[in-house]
Amino acid sequence: MKVYIDGKYYDERNARVSVFDHGLLYGDGIFEGIRAYNGRVFKLKEHIDRLFCSAKAILLNLPMSHEDIMTAVVETCRRNKIRDGYIRLVVTRGIGTLGLNPNRCKNPSVIIIAGKIQLYPQEFYQRGMEIVTVPTTRNLHSALNPAIKSLNYLNNVLARIEANIAGCEEAILLNAEGFVCECTGDNVFIIKERHLFTPPLSAGALYGITRRVVMEMAEESGLTVSEPNLTRYDLFNADECFLTGTGAELVPIVKIDGRVIGAGKRGTVTEKLMAQYRALTKVSGEPIYQ
Repeated sequence: MKVYIDGKYYDERNARVSVFDHGLLYGDGIFEGIRAYNGRVFKLKEHIDRLFCSAKAILLNLPMSHEDIMTAVVETCRRNKIRDGYIRLVVTRGIGTLGLNPNRCKNPSVIIIAGKIQLYPQEFYQRGMEIVTVPTTRNLHSALNPAIKSLNYLNNVLARIEANIAGCEEAILLNAEGFVCECTGDNVFIIKERHLFTPPLSAGALYGITRRVVMEMAEESGLTVSEPNLTRYDLFNADECFLTGTGAELVPIVKIDGRVIGAGKRGTVTEKLMAQYRALTKVSGEPIYQ
C-alpha cells in the first residue's frame, strides 16, 4: 500500500505522523470516508465539498485546493491499483506543541489512504440487522456540532461500545430532547405507508452523502420524502427501516430494541433502493484510469 502524506507517497510501514500532531493529541482535524466502484471514485466532488465545509467550521485552512485534493485522491487510488475500495482522507491541524493552542500549528497535514473495507457481514444485507438504542446521547450543536466530520469521534465510539456490550453491530443515538439523530456511523431511514422519513440535520444527523443519494433516488421512484423529528416509537412502528453510509451503503434493519420492524425481514422498498444504489455506483464517479 502507498499512503499519501503531504505530497509524497510512503510505503505502509513507513507512513507516519508526528506525536506532536494535534490530530493525534487532541483529535483536531477532519476526515472523509470515500468509496471507489468499478474504477471510479463515487461522489468525490461532494465529499471534498463537505471536507471544505468541515474545515471552515473549525477554522482550518486547507493547504490544497479543491481540485488538487481530488487529483491526489484519484492518484492515490491509481498507485494502489484500486478498482473497488475505500479511501480515507484525513486533514490534521498539523504539528504543534503539547499545549492546546491551534495557532501553534503552522502546517496542516493531508493524508490519503486507499484500501478495502467491509463494515458488516454480507448476511446482514440479506437477512437484515438488529440494532439498539444506547444511553450515550448525540453531541449538542452548541458543544460540538455533529455536522462537522471531525477526528474527534469519541461520542460515536462510546455509543459503539454500548452497542458491542448489547451484542449489536450498530446503535441509535438520541439527542438531548429524545429525538432520533443517527447511528454511530450511519444515517437512519424508515418507511411508513410509501413515505420515506429520516431525521433532520437539525436533530444531530450528519449530512450524509449516501443519505442524500438515497433521498434523491426515492423521490425519483415516486416516494414522498421528508425529514421530521422522529422518536423511537416511530422507528418501532415503521414498515421498513434501513441505514445508509459510505462504508455501509444500504443495510436493512429488522429489529430495534427487541421490537420486530415490519415483517421482520428486508422490505421491498429497501430492496429496490439497494438495487438502485448498486446500479448507480457501477456507472457514476470520477474515473481513476483514463
